[in-house]
Amino acid sequence: MSEDQLEEIILQTINGAVATIPAYLEEISQNKETLKVENPKEFVYGIVMGMALGMSGAILSAQKEMPTAEDQIKVRDIVYKHIPEIRERIFN
Repeated sequence: MSEDQLEEIILQTINGAVATIPAYLEEISQNKETLKVENPKEFVYGIVMGMALGMSGAILSAQKEMPTAEDQIKVRDIVYKHIPEIRERIFN
């Protein structure tokens, strides 16, 4: 898989995760007492980052035998490159 293909898959994963932001914020709002989340947007940021990193890693694993440490670093670097966009979509 080329670097461009990997980035495209990761972008699709990030966009899918970001699309869940309104639902997560609503869920937190409706369940304040149960969840006891102090900063809902930071909490959702953690969820989105976990989804982006986890799903991207899973997709990479499905494409080849076992991702190497180098493959995992590539995934991380691509996701991290998009952190400003992710944060903007959550916090603005």
